[in-house]
Amino acid sequence: MNSIITDRFVNCHNKLREDGKVRSSRMFALTLEYLPQSLSEILKGRRDVTIELLRKAVEEYNINPVYLFTGEGTMFMTGEENKSFRTLTVVTNRDDEERIVHVPVPAQAGYAGEQLDPVFIEELPTFTLPDYKYKTGTHRSFDVSGDSMEPTLFEGDKVICSFLEPSYWETSLKDNYVYVIVTRGDVVVKRLYNRIRTGRCLELHSDNDFYQPFNVLIGDVREIWYVRAKISPFLPAPANIQNKLRSEVQELTNLIQQQSKLIENLYQTIEKQAKK
Repeated sequence: MNSIITDRFVNCHNKLREDGKVRSSRMFALTLEYLPQSLSEILKGRRDVTIELLRKAVEEYNINPVYLFTGEGTMFMTGEENKSFRTLTVVTNRDDEERIVHVPVPAQAGYAGEQLDPVFIEELPTFTLPDYKYKTGTHRSFDVSGDSMEPTLFEGDKVICSFLEPSYWETSLKDNYVYVIVTRGDVVVKRLYNRIRTGRCLELHSDNDFYQPFNVLIGDVREIWYVRAKISPFLPAPANIQNKLRSEVQELTNLIQQQSKLIENLYQTIEKQAKK
């Protein structure tokens, strides 16, 4: 059974043929560097459309991604809409399975740039994780820089994130959760408060009290990623260290109690001698 996204993709393909913008399904497939036989399987309802094929179709034919993923809006973007839209590039393996793209600190300035070259993304390191939750949807990992999110996140940590569609920002962003926010010039990891409905902005907080909260206008936001996990090069303090500290405190407490008893006994002895 086809997904609803595949059905909408097929509708866009059929509309392009009806309007004469593509002469045939074969031509449509070839312009997207896709096998015509595989496209035929999609059109016949025997397989679902891939993320990579969707990306290429959006770029080549101005198909509206909001329509594809939500069913809202027009099938195709106008020139002005296309100018402000940022295509999300994904990387897949030979089996067309999506990989997690890692964005290290040196690449984050380029990642937040106005025009993101797909080749730039394809050259970034990629990896996979065995957990099933990372097998569906699009994921990225980002290096954490600075100390603004301590003690939750430390410089050198890597956060694993799920992509949040822009059409869901207003309703799905959860207050006090940690997100990676890609603006028009920066990549930041912050605890977020959703102010889109009331102020058309996001209120971003650091876990380190030294840093003050600040707002980002929603028009300056390019991507939002929900932080689901972290990979840290630092091991937390082992439990035996905490146990040792507790043990030392307990020993000190016992010693003080013993000294108090000795002092009390000595005082009682002095009183008895004084009475004699």
